[in-house]
This record gives sequence, structure tokens and C-alpha cells, in this order.
Amino acid sequence: MDDVLIVDGYNVIGAWPHLRDLRERNLDEARDLLIEAIADYQGYSGMKCIIVFDAYNVPGLGRQYNLRKVEVYYTKEKETADECIERLVKQLARRRRQIYVATSDFTEQNVAFGSGALRLSARELLVKVRQSQREVAERVQEKPMSQRNTFDKHLSGDLRDLFEKWRKGQ
Repeated sequence: MDDVLIVDGYNVIGAWPHLRDLRERNLDEARDLLIEAIADYQGYSGMKCIIVFDAYNVPGLGRQYNLRKVEVYYTKEKETADECIERLVKQLARRRRQIYVATSDFTEQNVAFGSGALRLSARELLVKVRQSQREVAERVQEKPMSQRNTFDKHLSGDLRDLFEKWRKGQ
């Protein structure tokens, strides 16, 4: 997992129709769904994924944490997501590593490209995420039931829920 995908969180939420609609009602849920989709994509693609959310007008030092093995950044006060993404691109750049920046912000795309990253529009990312979801679903459908792991059939509902929470990193 050497390649890196850096996602401009709020930009992508605003560009993906189902998240844009949800954002108006529940921003936290829109963020959670984006993180979940990117975590699944990370597992499928093998790329290290980072999501950056802008906290420019929020006082504080910013924060970083891992959720479902995705690095999630909230920028510090007076730092835009664009500035954080540019800093990350410079920190992560090295030989034999490709960095992709997913945003539909044209200026940020140009700055990221100038720093050595490849541009990926929010729409292109959505196409890639949906394609990965379709391919995973097809692989699951192709596998006969006799070859599927049926360990969970022997667990109580409480244990199954606990394992699912662990799997999601909660």
C-alpha cells in the first residue's frame, strides 16, 4: 500500500449527489458515509486513504485520528483543507509513490498537480468507488455458499454485533 489518495472531504461531500442532499439534513452522517465509502475503497484498491475536513473557522489545534483504517484530519484554526492537503502532498512525496488528490476545486487540483500529485475530480472518485462496490458485490455473488465463511452462523446476535463493531474500528 504505497500509493496515497488524499480526499478533500467537504468538497467531495458537496459534489456527490447523495451526500450533498444528506449534508443539508445531517452533516455528521454525510461525513460518516464518506469515511465508510473511502474505507471500503481503501480495502479494495490497496491505496492508503486520507480524508481532510476543513475546520478553518473552528478554534483549536485541529486533530487527526484513524477510523476504519482511514486517516481523518480536521485542519487547525486558520488552516484551510487546501493548505493541509498541500502540506500532506509534500510530506508524503517520494520516489515510487503516487499521490492522488480528490477534489473538484480547480485551484486545488492545479496546486496539487504542481506539487507532484495527480488530480482526481470528485466525480471520478465517485465512479471509482461505485465500480469497486459493484466488483466486490459480483465477487461475493460468484462465490458458492459452500465456500463462504459461515463462522458467523454459529454466533449469537450480540457477539456478531460486537465483532462487526470491531471490524469497523468502533
